[in-house]
Amino acid sequence: MPRELSLLTLTDEAVTAVLGIRADEPDADDLALTVAITGVKNLEFVYELTFIPVEDATDDDVLQRFDDLSVITRADSVDRLQGASINVRDGGLAIDNPTSPSPPMGSSPGTVDGPVADRIRQVLEDQVNPAIAAHGGFAELVNVENDTAYLRMGGGCQGCGLAEVTLSQGIAVAIQDAVPEINQVVDVTDHESGTDPYYESSKK
Repeated sequence: MPRELSLLTLTDEAVTAVLGIRADEPDADDLALTVAITGVKNLEFVYELTFIPVEDATDDDVLQRFDDLSVITRADSVDRLQGASINVRDGGLAIDNPTSPSPPMGSSPGTVDGPVADRIRQVLEDQVNPAIAAHGGFAELVNVENDTAYLRMGGGCQGCGLAEVTLSQGIAVAIQDAVPEINQVVDVTDHESGTDPYYESSKK
């Protein structure tokens, strides 16, 4: 049986809407709404909502009950859906999620002294790489030209569907905060040759 935890919230309107949709399914009363993150698009998570029999949930999934509706969050999406809510908006179901696809960078070390390239390398070593190491990835400085830093991402970040998000929302912000001379951070990674991406983009 899946774990029972307080994870998602559903508005009353969302529960009513889901039950209305489920009513058209065979054996509707035996089905649970299943929520999973399947990828990233336009810097936002892509979600999949389906119905499955409650008995098909795994022990690592999370089960919640909202009146007559059971909701299952898939195990690999639990951490990224903590605190999310399902609402009705513009005539359909919408998920509001406080979690960003980008892994959080470490805290700023404050003022960093020395040449620009050395300061960027220090930010990568102290803030960025410890954060993305949890995803099996790393970032390295390739070159600095004027106000632009060129980075290469490797390991789990190479070919990862989250790489663009990680760069724009995490790495670039950390570098620009510590090294104000840098106005642009460019990823020169050959992501097509990545062999073990941490998170693949949705193929949908």
